[in-house]
Amino acid sequence: MKVRDLLVLVGIIGIVMMMVVPVPILLLDILLIINISLALIIILVAMNMTDALQFSIFPALLLITTLFRLALNVSSTRNILAHAEAGTVIETFGTFVAGGEIVIGFIVFLILVIVQFIVITKGSERVAEVAARFTLDAMPGKQMSIDADLNAGLINEQQAKERREKIEREADFYGAMDGASKFVKGDAIAAIIMLIINLLGGFVVGMVVHGMSFGESLSRYSILTIGDGLVSQIPALLISSAAGLIVTRAASEGNLAHDLSSQIFVNPKLLYIVAATIAGLGLFTPIDFFTTLIIAGVLAYAAYRLQKTLAQKQFEDETMEEEQEIEEVRSPESVVGLLKVDPIEFEFGYGLIPLADTQQGGDLLDRIIMIRRQCALELGIVVPVIRIRDNIQLRPNEYVIKIKGNTVARGELLLNHYLAMSSGVDDDSVTGIETTEPAFGLPAMWVDESNKERAELAGYTIVDPPSVVATHLTEIIKRHAHELLGRQETQALVDNLKESYPALVNELIPNQLSLGEVQKVLMKLLKEKISIRDLVTIFETMADYSSYTKDPDVLTEYVRQALSRQITQQFSGMQSSLKVITVGPSLEKRIAESVQQTDQGSYLAMDPTMSQQIYSRMNEQINKLMQMGEQPIILVSPTIRMYLRQLTERVFQDVPVLSYNELEPSIEIQSVGVVNV
Repeated sequence: MKVRDLLVLVGIIGIVMMMVVPVPILLLDILLIINISLALIIILVAMNMTDALQFSIFPALLLITTLFRLALNVSSTRNILAHAEAGTVIETFGTFVAGGEIVIGFIVFLILVIVQFIVITKGSERVAEVAARFTLDAMPGKQMSIDADLNAGLINEQQAKERREKIEREADFYGAMDGASKFVKGDAIAAIIMLIINLLGGFVVGMVVHGMSFGESLSRYSILTIGDGLVSQIPALLISSAAGLIVTRAASEGNLAHDLSSQIFVNPKLLYIVAATIAGLGLFTPIDFFTTLIIAGVLAYAAYRLQKTLAQKQFEDETMEEEQEIEEVRSPESVVGLLKVDPIEFEFGYGLIPLADTQQGGDLLDRIIMIRRQCALELGIVVPVIRIRDNIQLRPNEYVIKIKGNTVARGELLLNHYLAMSSGVDDDSVTGIETTEPAFGLPAMWVDESNKERAELAGYTIVDPPSVVATHLTEIIKRHAHELLGRQETQALVDNLKESYPALVNELIPNQLSLGEVQKVLMKLLKEKISIRDLVTIFETMADYSSYTKDPDVLTEYVRQALSRQITQQFSGMQSSLKVITVGPSLEKRIAESVQQTDQGSYLAMDPTMSQQIYSRMNEQINKLMQMGEQPIILVSPTIRMYLRQLTERVFQDVPVLSYNELEPSIEIQSVGVVNV
């Protein structure tokens, strides 16, 4: 244990012991001076802080100082009653501060107690209670604001984490201040009770035990009682004032002196008005004219100097701003900043602003947070921050989605309508604006509120505009996830895996594969919408087979086979069977014969006429399976799977190509079509 920690523990125990063990008068004087010094330090710190959390220990410190002050009161009461003495500090406060008059000292003490109990303590308690309540009520809004800034790219993940922690600490602090203010209130009540006990008890003890006369006992114990009350209530007043300063300075930009000078004296014209008012009091009332003239002159001179200072500062700020603008234009950094390209951008026309405006009920930012969470769970990647902005060059109801600065999708919304998609049977009574569902290209129509219920009864699927955008954005991210996985993002995934599996990562990177080769394998998986969340299996497979080959295509095939359980569940769902389109032996042989081996790897070189025939045969089988309401899946042998995928990915991008080794033996495979040439 450090010496500092040991001293704090000994101090707390010493405070408790003071209530039981008699304290010598000399030590009591020293502790009283320490109490006053501690109170001065606390109020000065409270005046010079710029944020309440800079003095987050104050609630606990308030309890400790209150306990210390009560322990001193108990010790001083013991000495007053037992010895009719309490040290020079208490006696000085009882005689010097009170001016030698018992009645004056008693009145001063009562005034201090009343000021502390009724004014400062009561006000601090109320402000702390309201601050705690409003801080807790404002937490959800502040959290949403942080998430909005994070999605807009104004802050990064680390800054968002720090802001969330600050909000939690503020809530804890003001809640603690609400409870700690009760100690100040109780301390003021205890001071009044102790005053009565010391005064009455001392008066009786003085005459009965010490043999003093009535007048001598009254005088002696009154001075000591008033001194004890003053020496304890002055520090208590300082600490309760510090509590009031802390809870009332909610929106501060500097310390107390800075705020006073920058906010009270911000307008020199007001000082001229005050100076004229004070001068008028000297002219038209019996108040001494000489006194009011001096004060009015000081205020007028201060206003004049302040006006000149503000004018000079404004001129300097304008000059500096112009110089900075010129320097920014001339500096090469002003051009370099334009080279940055956002990974994902969502731009919309001015008619769709309510989607992103929380004040108008828009929840697009919340939906984007859920999209990023969904992609992390389904694909295993952290989607970069999506930049959201309005674009006046777009049509009012139009939006576009960009990947790395290039438009990859666009759509149009009608905010006061709903998108209705038919289940296959159209109803002529349902009318609306014909359109196409942007995510999957299905025929649909926009219906207004009056036709919404009729469309639902007719079996149409009804989707509100925010859900349309969220679905479209999710599908675009899934389709282009491989483009969003760069080397930096791959390194982040590797670092995260290394925290739990350091041996696996150290074996693979960089001893067997480079970061770029690992990235290519992960990209190829994402390109076919295979989740890379199970990085342990993926890395172990690459580590097992990287000694035989470094070809990312071949390594990807090995990884896909290792992920057979995941792939089977992804495409079969909860069903025990899987309907597929198989490739005939003749086509498999033709594809195998068209594979060309080079030093850079292998690729498929097929005659264009043959490729068109294959596309035509596949299209027939795919349409047949879609008419059955099934997802088209092509199943081939493992040796040609990646080459057939190369052939079909441009024409049938959304049709998965699987091999027999990628499906679990427990799944029943039903061939509903064969592609042959």
